[in-house]
Parts: sequence; C-alpha cells; structure tokens
Amino acid sequence: MKNLRDVWSSRFMHFIGEVQKYMQFIFTGHIAIVLVFLIGAGGYQYSEWLKILQPDFPAEVLIAVIVGILLAFSRPTSLLREPDQVYLLPLESKMSQYFKKALAWTFWSQVWIVAIVYIVCIPLLKAVTELTTFEIWAVFLLIIILKYLSVQGEFSYRYSERGQMIWVDRLIRAVIFVVAVYMGLHTQLILALLAAIIGFVYILVFRKKCAGEPVPYEHFVKLEQNRMMSFYRFANYFTDVPHLHGSIRRRGWLNWLYKFVPYNKDNAQKYLVFRTFIRTDDHFYLWLRLTVISAVIVAFVDIPVVTWIVAGALSFATTIQLKQALLSSGEFRMDMLYPLPEEARKTAVKQIVRLAMITQAIIVGLCGVIQPMFYVTMVIVLVVSELTARVSKS
Repeated sequence: MKNLRDVWSSRFMHFIGEVQKYMQFIFTGHIAIVLVFLIGAGGYQYSEWLKILQPDFPAEVLIAVIVGILLAFSRPTSLLREPDQVYLLPLESKMSQYFKKALAWTFWSQVWIVAIVYIVCIPLLKAVTELTTFEIWAVFLLIIILKYLSVQGEFSYRYSERGQMIWVDRLIRAVIFVVAVYMGLHTQLILALLAAIIGFVYILVFRKKCAGEPVPYEHFVKLEQNRMMSFYRFANYFTDVPHLHGSIRRRGWLNWLYKFVPYNKDNAQKYLVFRTFIRTDDHFYLWLRLTVISAVIVAFVDIPVVTWIVAGALSFATTIQLKQALLSSGEFRMDMLYPLPEEARKTAVKQIVRLAMITQAIIVGLCGVIQPMFYVTMVIVLVVSELTARVSKS
C-alpha cells in the first residue's frame, strides 16, 4: 500500500464485496414481492390519509422532530480492524487521510435515508402548509448541510471523548437540528441559519479538542465490530453466516413459559428445544421481529389482500428459518449423552415451531381485529406455517 488512501480503498472494496455477498440472499424474489406490496399499500394509505387531514395538523413539528432525530444518528463507518491498533500506530499522524475517506462514505451512505424521509413528507407539507416549491427544496438543502455537519460532529465527539456519553451529544445535536428544520419550515430562514451556526460552533469545539489527541483505535474498532455484527445478524435471518455466534440470555422473566412443557421423560427434547428457542437471541428475536412486523402491517393496512399476502410471506419466512435454526444446532448438547430416539429432536422442533406460529397467528389476529375479515389472516398464518413445516427439509 502506497498510502492510507490505498488502505481505505482496499478495505472499502472488501466491505462492498462482503455486503453484496449476503444481500443477494436477503433480497430474494419473495422478499421483493412483499416489499412491492408494502410500498404500494403504504403509498395508498398515505394518500388516503392526506385526503382527510385537518388543516391544523402540526406537520412542521412532526417532520422537524423525525428529521432532527435521524440527523443526529450519524455513526461513523471507519472500517478499522483490531490489528490496526498496533500496525497503524506509526502512521497515526497521517490518519486524517484515512478518516476523510471514511467520513465521505459515512455521509453518502446515510444522507439518502433522511432525504427519502423528507421527500416522502413533501405531500404532507403541500397539504397543510403554504410553502412554495422553492421553500420546500431550500429546507431540503438545509437538511443535507445539517447531515454533513452531524457526520463530522459525531466523529469529532467520539474522537475527543472516546465515545463516552454519546447519547448526550446526540441529544444536543438533535435539539439543534429540530429547531433548525422547524424554523426552515416556517420560512424563518434567518433563525434556521442561526440554529445551524450554533450547531457548527458546537461541533467545532470538539473538532478543536481532537487536535493533539491520540486516535481512539479501540473505540472505533469496537464500533465497527458492533456495526458489522448487526449486519451479520440481520443477514443470518435469510442465510447461514458461518462466523456468527449468537449470544445467549437467560430471560428469567419468561421462565413461566416452561410450565407448558410437562415434566416427563418423553418431553426431554421438547423442553431443551423450548429453552434453546427462548434463550438464544438469534432464534427469539427472529420470531419476535417478524411477528411485530406482521402485526403492525395487519393493524394499520386496511387492504385485506395485502395483509393476507404479507402475513403469509412472513409466516413462511418465520417458520422455515426458525425450523432450520433449531435443527442446525451443531454444538454439543447434554441430550447426546442419553439414549433418546434419533427422531425425538426433530419431533420436538416441529412442536415448538408449531407452538410459536400459533402464538404468532393469535398476536397478528388480535392486532388486526378492527380490520375486515381479520380471522382470514389468522387462518393464512396457520396454514402457511403448517405447510412450510411439513414440506421443508428436516
């Protein structure tokens, strides 16, 4: 490597390759279909809601708060690795070259999120405010500038303070950005610029504190590891990630659930699988997240066909992933020391998955009880999950 820019380029290409490798498993055909239906249904619901919206709806406050919070979350992407704490020490005085590239990628990889949210809110602004097209896009430009400042600000704060009390820094920046966006939406451009200048001065304070401070390699490496681990956990819901090791939590507050498995020699595997499902983060949160997503969609989308398709697709995804996860446990288990039938674990997994999906169907059904023909959604969840459990490979 000739310089640190080449180091960044090499790291960046490896990162993009790693993301693309797993993205092809995440955005498969059935997920794409679900997303199309979700976007279509969401757009329809949004347009219908705008038609009945009252003129006094506080759109400016709502948009300012949402955008301000999104702006404040600007975690830097450094792509630093653990060995860098040793091997990059001699180049510490030149690390600014590396971090310039890192912050440029951080900005462009995050700005589109807040940009899309604001663009989606433009019809709301046109419905309840008298803002002109020029004023709306002027605020959009302000938001882009604020995002750039936020990325620089969070990096400087983490650099100077080693990431301590980052929530305080984010809260302060969020308040400043909310005020700036709110004033911009009220065409108080002078006050909006004043708030932006206050944010710039606040960020400049920590930027100056970075001068002479050693690079907090340990903090940035840990931050990067946590970021990639979050991505791998998400990807693991769609395909197997070999180097991912799920964490285990006791969850004592759910101990009462074990009473549903009677104390019996024949239920040994069922009890073990049930505890594995409850205590393993990957398994438990997989079921919980997909259940919550399905329940929220059923509760707020009043288009029956859309809710049926989404609920069926998510029940299929939950069943097949949960079944494969519980069956593919390769670690040593205490039941391997006992003369239990070979098919006992497969049977237990099917029973636990069926119980989990019945619970999902009940939750989804209760959340959609105010929607027309909500009981059909429950039936679809049960039927799809049962067929998936029977047809999928054991």
